[in-house]
Amino acid sequence: MTPPLTGLRVLDLATLFAGPLAATMLGDFGAEVIKVEHPTRPDPSRGHGPSKDGVGLWWKLLGRNKRTMTLDLSSPGGRDTLLRLAATADVVVENFRPGTLEKWDLGWPELSAANPRLVLARVTGFGQFGPYAHRPGFGTLAEAMSGFAAITGDPEGPPTLPPFGLADAIAGLATAYAVMTALAGRDRTGRGQVVDMAIIEPILTVLGPQPLWYDQLGHVQPRTGNRSANNAPRNTYRTADGGWVAVSTSAQSVAERVMRLVGRPELIAEPWFASGADRARHADVLDEAVGSWIARRTRAEVIDAFEKAEAAVAPVQDVRDVMTDPQYAALDTITTVQDPELGPLRMQNVLFRLSETPGAITWAGRPHGADTDAVLTELGLTEREITTLRKEGAL
Repeated sequence: MTPPLTGLRVLDLATLFAGPLAATMLGDFGAEVIKVEHPTRPDPSRGHGPSKDGVGLWWKLLGRNKRTMTLDLSSPGGRDTLLRLAATADVVVENFRPGTLEKWDLGWPELSAANPRLVLARVTGFGQFGPYAHRPGFGTLAEAMSGFAAITGDPEGPPTLPPFGLADAIAGLATAYAVMTALAGRDRTGRGQVVDMAIIEPILTVLGPQPLWYDQLGHVQPRTGNRSANNAPRNTYRTADGGWVAVSTSAQSVAERVMRLVGRPELIAEPWFASGADRARHADVLDEAVGSWIARRTRAEVIDAFEKAEAAVAPVQDVRDVMTDPQYAALDTITTVQDPELGPLRMQNVLFRLSETPGAITWAGRPHGADTDAVLTELGLTEREITTLRKEGAL
């Protein structure tokens, strides 16, 4: 079956995570994604994290389903070539600091003139305008500024940052959605537009109604560790065999089932047990009841008992557990991709399943510039023109 984004052409000029991830999401569902990298300074994700045989593994994930070519956009030949590419494209994704494309005469006026139907997705730390726009921006700064770090961690401990690119990933997914929204608009108007994605913004959306709480009530959400201010018991608990499980009781009925399961049904009759917020104020009592019961049983025993009681529980898993988890296996969440450099690779599958036009991983991240000549030849450049660009240093 033909993937749903077949026929869509995306130029990925971005580096590191948010912008390139958006392009990956589009490529997973059939878009032709051309990754454009500097001839001597490739996307830094190629060197992030562990590598095997000198090949960066993060790039294998982030660069999947992308053709790769080199182009120095600051050179005259590189600029002209990009405009020719943009004329054939539907989307350009970039994450240079505001003003950089304009400095190279590749801003929105030039790109739009080359292709009025183009969608330009600009992904930066702070957006295209405002007092912080020209600062270097990374996901870590968004995690700090948004309020995420302030509510994460133990109440008596420091604000805590995630050990992975959380804000970048959220912004990447949001950018993919924004691009599709802009393309839907183009279907009606016939014209493209600019997507201005500031990494500091999407993470605010997933943090929930904190601004609304503060605006209306002056309420500032505190750090509560693994507990919740909205319900209890809600925590991680250690099992007899040294494992951990997470318990959630967002629904009143589930909270009641848990207390019956752990042998403390009398707590259900307490006046404060009837609401999640009141239960949260008695979390010490509930954690002791649940934690002491779990501590006397193995992780497998706990999960089996909770499942039979129709109560919500999950094992706290590391990546070793994820790779063998039967639910992930049933969903093919971790799938196998054949790679000419490293052989079979196991990585996350496409983000969601479509019943009629599913996405797929055709290949993992390709070597730097592997498709340069092929892309330029398809664009109509002659061998002599390609050689000239290479001598100029544009490729």
